[in-house]
Amino acid sequence: MIRSVPTTPFAGQKPGTSGLRKKVRVFQQPNYAENFIQSVFDAVQPPRGAALVIGGDGRFHNRAVIQQAIRMAAANGYGRVLVGQGGILSTPAASHIIRKHRASGGLVLSASHNPGGPDEDFGIKYNIANGGPAPEAVTEAIHARSQIIDRWLTVDAADVDLDRAGVVTVAGMVVEVIDPVADYAELMESLFDFAAIRAAVRDGMTMCFDAMHAVTGPYAVEILERRLGFQPGTVHNGVPLEDFGGHHPDPNLVHARVLHDLMMSPEAPVLGAASDGDGDRNLIIGKNRFVTPSDSLAMLAANAHLAPGYAGGLRGVARSMPTSAAADRVAAALGVPCFETPTGWKFFGSLLDAGLTTICGEESAGTGSDHVREKDGLWAVLLWLNILAVRRISVDDLAREHWARFGRNYYARHDYEGVAADGAEALMAGLADALAALPGRGFGPLTVEAADSFAYTDPVDHSTSRNQGIRVLFAGGSRIVFRLSGTGTEGATLRVYLERYEPPAGRLDAPVADMLGDLAAAAEAIAGIARHTGRTAPDVIT
Repeated sequence: MIRSVPTTPFAGQKPGTSGLRKKVRVFQQPNYAENFIQSVFDAVQPPRGAALVIGGDGRFHNRAVIQQAIRMAAANGYGRVLVGQGGILSTPAASHIIRKHRASGGLVLSASHNPGGPDEDFGIKYNIANGGPAPEAVTEAIHARSQIIDRWLTVDAADVDLDRAGVVTVAGMVVEVIDPVADYAELMESLFDFAAIRAAVRDGMTMCFDAMHAVTGPYAVEILERRLGFQPGTVHNGVPLEDFGGHHPDPNLVHARVLHDLMMSPEAPVLGAASDGDGDRNLIIGKNRFVTPSDSLAMLAANAHLAPGYAGGLRGVARSMPTSAAADRVAAALGVPCFETPTGWKFFGSLLDAGLTTICGEESAGTGSDHVREKDGLWAVLLWLNILAVRRISVDDLAREHWARFGRNYYARHDYEGVAADGAEALMAGLADALAALPGRGFGPLTVEAADSFAYTDPVDHSTSRNQGIRVLFAGGSRIVFRLSGTGTEGATLRVYLERYEPPAGRLDAPVADMLGDLAAAAEAIAGIARHTGRTAPDVIT
């Protein structure tokens, strides 16, 4: 029997670039998660009997919300729910399962790379039938519904045993508890030359993968150790924990410091890699060589043809606007288009669906292709392994060879985390007001060539997204980008992106900080970061 539960709206249930993220304590309020889930169902209006995929990254509060979501799905007319065993589904695996099983959409319960635990973060994201994040028209409809919601629907039913694979019914709706890894591992084996990688492993290729006690652990153990033959123990921190072991599951040089230090030591394996809370981001480090996400995208695009799934070549490359222009140069050499989009994987979805691009990437360590409609951390690691195995080359040598051909985009992102929202917004407003006066101004050796607020018109549906970040472009190809991030749960995160291009004949292996020093000084002079944020240095540099 369907039961209607009266409720009132909560302020602030507007999904960001990756769904709705708040502190666990916020989601634990009576009706809070239920209001948002019901707003999703009311906005998307699934056809009766539709299938829904549900899973998450294993963080604290996942299981409670999954059980409620199952009951609500039954009350809202869904005919079938597929849920990952243990409540586990990586974000790329969820995207694949939505597509493979022709589901109408999915609920992905994650706060991505944010910390987990009773006092930390939680999130819910809705993915549409193509497996990708809901586009802006859908998220706006969800938010609009959340502002006027007056009831949510459920059924009275016992919890489903999430730890036992099998099929049960809930109020007449079929619930399948599925192996979260099997479908995804099969997909990876269809894309990459597992035989070549196994041969390289037998010949001595080694690696270390830090799963950060997050969702990718079971996937990495199955694929890297069992299917590819890397030694047991290659996957570190491979058991998903509700609090990620008390660590921050963000694969950057701060939170993956142990891996970084190993890769800079004499005992380093051939490849070091990591993924984040929900498995959609990646970190790539060779022996004595960190590869930035922007460079990784470019290097993967230049060598993707070595993997069976991409042997026919690329249709195009796409990158988010803050990501460096390194991929643009590869696309030009390949004779394919390179699309520059706002931040958020949903902007790649229409390009992928229309067949305009094959590989996409973001500077925030997200890389992926048309195999799913999400970024995919383990996919990027496997493509790197495929390339290294076929070419029998080190990461460092591959990077040097790439820069000798295309030049190098020196790049860094400076994050100022948890700053007062009013100060961050004042900084961005001041930049917007100063745009017209910036061209022609000099900052040390740099001269501003152009400055704008980035806007994007989708070439497929012709929708326009404005105010996607402030760009300051300098003569010679250098630039600074200022942007407020939508992935945090408290305060604001100001991100400042610094990029300097060196041609093939230039300085290709200088210290990054030295090469970007003039840009860092210009960023402070242009934006007044210290004055607006109270910070004299970024919290994180990647």
